[in-house]
Formats: sequence, structure tokens, C-alpha cells
Amino acid sequence: MYFISPTKGRIPIEEVVKDIIAFMEEEPNAPYKLIIGTDSQARDNVCFVTAIIVHRVGKGARYYYQRKIMPQVKSLRHKVYTETSLSLEAVSLLKGELSKTSYRNMDVEIHVDIGQNGDTKELIREVVGWVMSSGYKVKIKPQAFGATKVADKYTK
Repeated sequence: MYFISPTKGRIPIEEVVKDIIAFMEEEPNAPYKLIIGTDSQARDNVCFVTAIIVHRVGKGARYYYQRKIMPQVKSLRHKVYTETSLSLEAVSLLKGELSKTSYRNMDVEIHVDIGQNGDTKELIREVVGWVMSSGYKVKIKPQAFGATKVADKYTK
């Protein structure tokens, strides 16, 4: 599985993890958050972008992203479920690689592109429950910048 680093280009998940660790070891005493978010944009097909972000709280971040093109989705529910599924798939890969390091117990936040305003409010309860039951913290709009800002940037 490959991701794109804005500075290093296309790299495998193993290199993503090495880069994340190198970033954290630059300032080992700083607090870090590991964030995964997916957003999508529909045209003829749907472009889904999943972003992995390592956030040095208050002092910047690094991110990596992956694009997947899929056939048109049938409904908003299907789109949101696909976005959430792609985020959970990415975090599973990431945690698998991190389990081989001393960073195996890092907390992860999943940012989902749903919120109290708009059509997605009806999905909050089930999507948040799904992510939490998978063992992860979850953020929705407006706190879900991993999906709404970073991933969204590459769906265009």
C-alpha cells in the first residue's frame, strides 16, 4: 500500500511509518496526535482521498495521502460509509506497522466528514459508534480537519 508525501513522493506504508517516527524523534518531548481522515469528490466517478497526519500539537504537522477512484456511489450514506471504511482500513495498516516499533500504543483519531449541520447529521450516531467500537477516538465537523481540510485538498 502506497501513500504520497508532498515532499518525498510516492512511498510505501513502511516508509510512511519511518518518516512519522523520524518527525516525532526530532522533538521527542512534544505532544503528538496521529490523525486519519477521508474525504471524497464526485464527478463521473468518485475520488476518495485518505490522509494520515502526524500533528506535533502547536508546532506543525506532516501528512501523507492516498487517492482511490471508485464508481459513482448511490447515496450519501454509501459515500460516508466508504470514507469511514477507508479511514479504518488505513489506520489498521498504520497500527500494524507501528506495532513493530516502540510507538505501538499511539492514540489515533479518526476524522469523519460529517457534522451537525447538513444532510450528514442523521449519520453521526451510527458512524461515531462504528469508529468508537473499532477502538478509536472520533472527531466530526468542525473539528474533523483531517478529512475536511487535508484530505479535501486532494480530492479536486
